[in-house]
Amino acid sequence: MDWSIFWDAFLSLVPPLLVGVLFWIMMRSILRADRTERKVYSQIEAEMREDLAKQEKNSEAI
Repeated sequence: MDWSIFWDAFLSLVPPLLVGVLFWIMMRSILRADRTERKVYSQIEAEMREDLAKQEKNSEAI
């Protein structure tokens, strides 16, 4: 049995697998960054709404 055929087949699969893994890592990091950005933006927005409500409450009291 000639092992060079198997090595050639194995080595021909390495580049597509590496590209696939690289693509998966990049997409995972993009999606995680988007999720984190949305969470932080919603926290900032909640703080702004709270400050606005406090300002409106203070202006009504005056």
